[in-house]
Amino acid sequence: MPSANKFEQDLKQTQKEALLTIEQTSELEGLEQIRIKYLGRRGIITSLLKSLKDLPEKERPALGKLSNQIKSQVEQVLIKRIKEQKEQEAVGGKGEGFFDYTLPGRKGWEGRAHPLTQINEKIVKIFYGMGFEVAKGPDVETDYYNFSALNFPLDHPARDMQDTFYLKGDLLLRTHTSPVQVRVFEKRKPPIRIITPGRCYRNEAINARSFCTFLQVEGFYVDTDVTFADLKGVLSAFVWELFGKDVALRFRASFFPFTEPSAEVDISCVICGGKGCSVCKHRGWLEILGAGMIDPEVFKTVGYDPEKYSGYAFGMGVDRIAMLKYQIDDIRLFYEDDLKFLRQF
Repeated sequence: MPSANKFEQDLKQTQKEALLTIEQTSELEGLEQIRIKYLGRRGIITSLLKSLKDLPEKERPALGKLSNQIKSQVEQVLIKRIKEQKEQEAVGGKGEGFFDYTLPGRKGWEGRAHPLTQINEKIVKIFYGMGFEVAKGPDVETDYYNFSALNFPLDHPARDMQDTFYLKGDLLLRTHTSPVQVRVFEKRKPPIRIITPGRCYRNEAINARSFCTFLQVEGFYVDTDVTFADLKGVLSAFVWELFGKDVALRFRASFFPFTEPSAEVDISCVICGGKGCSVCKHRGWLEILGAGMIDPEVFKTVGYDPEKYSGYAFGMGVDRIAMLKYQIDDIRLFYEDDLKFLRQF
């Protein structure tokens, strides 16, 4: 019958040898051979465990516990070493913490402005270069600033709930940025040259050509002896700067409650060059903005003398300008947050 001391010495010596061999082996094939040598069906540790039955009965519990502990330790170290080796081979044989500083860096996502923001900033920059200041106002307006002060009669269709988002009391979501014009007039005296970029809201059905919210840029200039010719000069310079000098421009008579006379401004179709296509409905022209001389009634509301001062105003939808500039036929694309679409700009 083998002695307990001899069994314990052999067990610990085997443990020491197995751990050292595992540490010194750097190939998966070699680690597999170690597993077979020590932990296989005929392995050294396995054989020692089988010989426990030959030991004195009173020594078996303690030596059995020690044997299981050593076997478990060798198994865990071996499994960890195999995992490490697989990870090393997956990165070309380099260690887990290896850093090759000669490799090119990973290119991150490049951020950029939304296409509507890009066009909005471009428009503002053009007018800023012509001496216009930037002014902004609240999105939630009163009926007075949005309609009454701008010469909208009480029965005007724009006041209808089908066209305007009304809130509690006298409040509403502004339908244009023209209320900023009145707010500036109340605080300052001419000469005034302002543009008012901002978001507007209209109770419209969403389709390829219209949306319930949109960006708008309005501008106005008030001084003595301001004429319609000044307005035409500023808008012509703007159109040629944004769309190119090959684009033709025309003014058509129109009506707006806060301007008189009023006009709508068209440009030759940027898609077909004025020859006629489905975008311009085969007319060769595209409407881009509305404009006119500020109505004397607006001046009277804010305390300006209409006999002394004159001025012009204009307004354009940034979304529509962007659609023409980028040749996009569906306004909803700007609001769907599709990265494939947005990354084109």
